[in-house]
Amino acid sequence: MNVLQNMMLFSELVQCGGNVYTWCYDAQGKLLRSNCPDEAFLASAFELFGCKQRMLEHGNRNDVPVTLGTALGLLWGTAFEKEEGKLKRVWVIGPVFHRDVTMRGIEEGLKYYSKLEISVAWTIQLYKALEEVPTLQNTIMNRYLLMMHYCLTGQRLELSDVNSSAAQDERLKSDAIPHDRHKIWMAEQGMLQMVRTGDLNYKQALSNSMSMSAGVPVQSSDVLRQSKTSVIVFTSLVCRAAIEGGLSPEEAYSLGDSYIQTAEAAKSLDELHPLAMMMYDDFIRRVHKHRTNPNLSMQIQKCVDYIEMNLDKKIVAEDLAALVGYTEYYLTHKFKEETGLSVTNYVKFAKVERAKVLLKSTPLSVREISEQLGFATRNYFSAVFQQVTGKTPMEFRET
Repeated sequence: MNVLQNMMLFSELVQCGGNVYTWCYDAQGKLLRSNCPDEAFLASAFELFGCKQRMLEHGNRNDVPVTLGTALGLLWGTAFEKEEGKLKRVWVIGPVFHRDVTMRGIEEGLKYYSKLEISVAWTIQLYKALEEVPTLQNTIMNRYLLMMHYCLTGQRLELSDVNSSAAQDERLKSDAIPHDRHKIWMAEQGMLQMVRTGDLNYKQALSNSMSMSAGVPVQSSDVLRQSKTSVIVFTSLVCRAAIEGGLSPEEAYSLGDSYIQTAEAAKSLDELHPLAMMMYDDFIRRVHKHRTNPNLSMQIQKCVDYIEMNLDKKIVAEDLAALVGYTEYYLTHKFKEETGLSVTNYVKFAKVERAKVLLKSTPLSVREISEQLGFATRNYFSAVFQQVTGKTPMEFRET
């Protein structure tokens, strides 16, 4: 078999494992062929992020394969076909992510390329294309490179022979993009506060925290190991927050150990990804159940839960009465009798408590928070907040 036949077979074999595409460039960098359905756009990304230039420079100086990384976590692998010592063609596989990334991580990575003046339309198309990009461990990508090099040259290399620029690109990204550790800490505190209070409407705080931090910054070429470490640390933090919220240490530690063991036993990222969310939800629901006032009737507890879950809406006694099948008059009297507060004041206090979490854990403006909590105007929200806490929203955030 000649080189082209070898590479056709190699491309088909790699495709059996997922959407890992193969590309071929000539010695001047002209794209000759690929099996990628989004060829034109991803080829432009390969060039825009500087990978094509580095590929040609490396190929003209070296014979061994190289991985080319970006600040977004994208990775391409390249191997070189030479004739009489001169570069003839370059074969590329990818792109893949060499670690799990969030949309926030991609946005932060793009800041490293701000001088390129990337348009909004191009960025939107990039996000769409990246949805189909698989995650592949570095070791697997390097083994693919060794196979590709063998198909081109008949030469067997070791994993240690593969050059990599991915680590350098990650260091460049870290140096170029400052991380606001205080904001990350505040977001995490808001997330843990949801556990302490057993707040079932926790998704906003969790989303804010995850948008600021992709997880525990463990430097590892093993994506699965890094993800396991993040889940284990996250579980430990949530477990302690649940104990602070009133869950017994026996129940909390037993539950935490169970999730940690499940994380350690995970064989793939598909098994691991849902685990953190399941664990977080489980702890919050147990704390919520523990903190449920035993003196509340089932109907009033249902009203209280509804209020907590719908703080973004305008909530009135008429809605709660319909929820539990009471008349509005009977509901308002029974609600105050059991909770000590009128429906209006309970809703007001609940919204202010949620506002405190958002002010502490998010960069949302006061206006955005007031809109998110269903207040008619920013001024009314500020007045209610000051009436309850003695401080304006901005004074509370500053302290």
